[in-house]
Amino acid sequence: MRKLMWIVALAALVWCAWWWVASSGLRGGVTAWFDARAAEGWQAEVQEVTGGGFPLSLQAGLRDVALADPDAGLAIRTRALDISAPAYWPGDVAVALDSEPILIASPFGRSMLTMADGVMALNLHPGTALELEALGWTAGAWQVEDAEGVVAQANDLTLTMVQTEGASYALTAVANGFAPGSAARRNLRLPDSFPGAFDSLQMRADITFDEPWDRRALDQRRPQPRIIDLHLAEAIWGDLQFNLSADLTVDAQGVPAGTIAIQAENWRTMLDLAQNVGALPMQLRGQVESVFRALAGASGNEDTLDVELTVRDGAVRLGFIPLAPAPRLILR
Repeated sequence: MRKLMWIVALAALVWCAWWWVASSGLRGGVTAWFDARAAEGWQAEVQEVTGGGFPLSLQAGLRDVALADPDAGLAIRTRALDISAPAYWPGDVAVALDSEPILIASPFGRSMLTMADGVMALNLHPGTALELEALGWTAGAWQVEDAEGVVAQANDLTLTMVQTEGASYALTAVANGFAPGSAARRNLRLPDSFPGAFDSLQMRADITFDEPWDRRALDQRRPQPRIIDLHLAEAIWGDLQFNLSADLTVDAQGVPAGTIAIQAENWRTMLDLAQNVGALPMQLRGQVESVFRALAGASGNEDTLDVELTVRDGAVRLGFIPLAPAPRLILR
């Protein structure tokens, strides 16, 4: 009995020592990451980093966080971030976002993100490379607001990136009850009778990169997409329905090749919305509408687009007719 007690006491002592080392490492790693970003020219500030979670978890509480990447023109400021991980493997990390508004600034302007139960989860494989196993972001009700009012809101949010094999990952994105806010509806010039929320807004894809995502993605270079299998990108909003799927390969210069299938109902209204927000210049409206009308006529219904486009030689084509330059798919 005494021997058993000594074994238990020794195991408890070893666990306490491990927890202390791992907890100190977590807090030190957070501080070191902020220092490294500041050395790269970022604004990287955190007022306080606290610890806790003994004995089963590792926790780091960050208060008054400000991050700004001058190259990307992106800045984030939040009152609090709470990081936690199981003590047995610190590579499974969960970051609880603040329920208070989070400031986001980008080249497109400044906005405030407010969300309930926002959690970002990061699962890493054991090893020095810290290869990504899964990445996710879930939340309850959320909204984005700028100086003009609410831009967008939804009942929930699910974004996931899960490793399937090697450098291949399955991506999903779903926002149930997604609705443009009052400011967005004004900019889109929507009538009051137009539905308030989307019936569906989702995306599913499998992407193979040139190498797996790991710690080098931050320190050195981003993995680049090489095979894109977009199973579905769907947006249904009242009488407007848009579906997109694609099967593409991407070369070392970021030039894609393959096929893109597009289905769009009531595409003229879609063009109206694009023109209202400035995404479609008025001087190009006639040209674009003529192309879409021809495409729709080929499918047998002038109100519905149902076409398959080919991407090759740096251009998007309908049969042998080039429609537009193919975009470069390069992650910076």
